[in-house]
Amino acid sequence: MAFTHLYSVSKSMAFVSVALLGAASVNATPQEDKRSEFVDVGALLPNAMLDIRYFGHHNFVGKPIEGYNAPKCLLHTSAANALKKVQNAAQIEGLGLKIFDCYRPQRAVNHFVRWVNDLEDTRTKAEFYPNLGKDQLLGDYIAAKSGHSRGSTIDLTLVDSKGKELDMGSPFDMFDTLSNTDDSRISPSQKANRYKLKQLMTDAGFAPYSMEWWHFTYQPQAYPATYFDFVVE
Repeated sequence: MAFTHLYSVSKSMAFVSVALLGAASVNATPQEDKRSEFVDVGALLPNAMLDIRYFGHHNFVGKPIEGYNAPKCLLHTSAANALKKVQNAAQIEGLGLKIFDCYRPQRAVNHFVRWVNDLEDTRTKAEFYPNLGKDQLLGDYIAAKSGHSRGSTIDLTLVDSKGKELDMGSPFDMFDTLSNTDDSRISPSQKANRYKLKQLMTDAGFAPYSMEWWHFTYQPQAYPATYFDFVVE
């Protein structure tokens, strides 16, 4: 009787332990479960150039951004496969891709918001927002929630056969109307370069963002209402 009782208790405790473990797994890691659907674009597209700005110091904050533990481009599988089509089409024309940013953890977005609210820190103004006050950046340029955190948005440009960036009329992450795709101040050749990038991207299913010539989002987005926060590593 004692053995039977102990066996029953042991079996019950094991069942409870498994149940609790399963509940913890379901409740604690829903985003991590989706992490397996993201791919390393650098491995998928070895010919693409990576200049992951938020991993280093050359960005509008002026230092590495939280959540970027490696200089990698991560994208949801659907967006990554579409980007492969872009690269193939670009190579036919003797061009290549240079990637600045892909998936962006929510903690990185939070870092941006803290920076933009620190009005005394203007170290990068001359390069990244020369014609705007820092208090004008929140909203159109820096948002509290970013489409990048969904894994379907990418920032990139085109390079020639020697790896030189095509002249787009403004650098990546320049917060100014000059970066609007159709800004009237850019030259015909600069506009042609922007439209070449836009055409390659839209042909593969990416939607442009008119305020930033480098910014595109694959449609439909795999997780249009989710903002992931796992780190880039």
